[in-house]
Amino acid sequence: MGQEWLKTKLFATAICLPCFAFAQDLVEVAETDDVQAIFVQTYVVPEGSGTSTRQFFGQIAALETVDISFEVGGYLTEIEAQEGSRVSAGTPIAALDLAPFERAVERAELALAQAERDRVRAAELASRNVSSEVRAQDAETSRDLADVALREAREALADAQISAPFDGLIADRIATPFSTIQPGQPILRIHNMSEVRVEFDLPERVLSQIGDLSAIRFEGALANSDSPIDLTFREFRAETGRVGQSYTVSLAAETEQSPFLLPGRTIVVSASVEAAQDTIVIPASAIATRPDGAQVVVLVQENQKGGLIARYQPVDVTSTNGTTFQVRGLAPGNEIVRIGAHLIDEDMPLKRFVGLTVEGS
Repeated sequence: MGQEWLKTKLFATAICLPCFAFAQDLVEVAETDDVQAIFVQTYVVPEGSGTSTRQFFGQIAALETVDISFEVGGYLTEIEAQEGSRVSAGTPIAALDLAPFERAVERAELALAQAERDRVRAAELASRNVSSEVRAQDAETSRDLADVALREAREALADAQISAPFDGLIADRIATPFSTIQPGQPILRIHNMSEVRVEFDLPERVLSQIGDLSAIRFEGALANSDSPIDLTFREFRAETGRVGQSYTVSLAAETEQSPFLLPGRTIVVSASVEAAQDTIVIPASAIATRPDGAQVVVLVQENQKGGLIARYQPVDVTSTNGTTFQVRGLAPGNEIVRIGAHLIDEDMPLKRFVGLTVEGS
């Protein structure tokens, strides 16, 4: 029994001695600078760009869309408007049968002439005391009513013909010729293309950070087109959408740059705003948060022995979109740790990670 226990102890000692020696070697190696240094990927802070840009998806829209209708009813005889065609302001586009309206004008003219003769005769009789003054006044009132009826008949004749109210694009032809039209019944839908608009949804959070929309520079880009389109801020709808907390912003497009801006076409809107001169954009992974809530970045600096060491640099962090971060407190040319800043302690030795090779080897 004693011999077996001795053999077991000697065997365990023989196994543990090499392991203990190997662990001692690791401790000795860990005390060297090469093992203590952490390999990090670094990033040199660039010069501030001065602008912050974000893209949105929008749509081409008309300045306004109007349903054209007659103010009078009648028989529709012609409608000169093809869907998708452009019309100039003042171009005749639809007309009713004019014969009934022309006859109404003739009747009103005859009634006015008769009322005028009655007025003259009544006034002459009243001047000779043959008729009363009241009858002369009634004749004058009848003449004025006949004049009003004539003006209404002429306006109805004019309303029986419709011309384009502005430079527009025919969106939809609702009515068809040879049908009876009621007053106010839409016959055409026209887009007002005197100014082309671009509309996109701007989140409430971004709008509150931007503030004045007129200070933003907007550009548009169409699919399969390399030429940007200048956009100018016009207005925004001061109520949020039902689904998302966003406001609809309306921009004016420069139509001379691209004549094929049709309502409904998609467009990419780039919004650029001037950033503060002392802010610099850096990767989000380079920012670490201390237990006290302060934000820092890890500067890569040389120590007295010529090696690299980590130094904390407090910074102020801002963001306009939640994905791009601007910081204050860094100078262009500073070298910082790009990834894993939250895992590095201050004064920790560092080495630059340059791929599969070791710096200085």
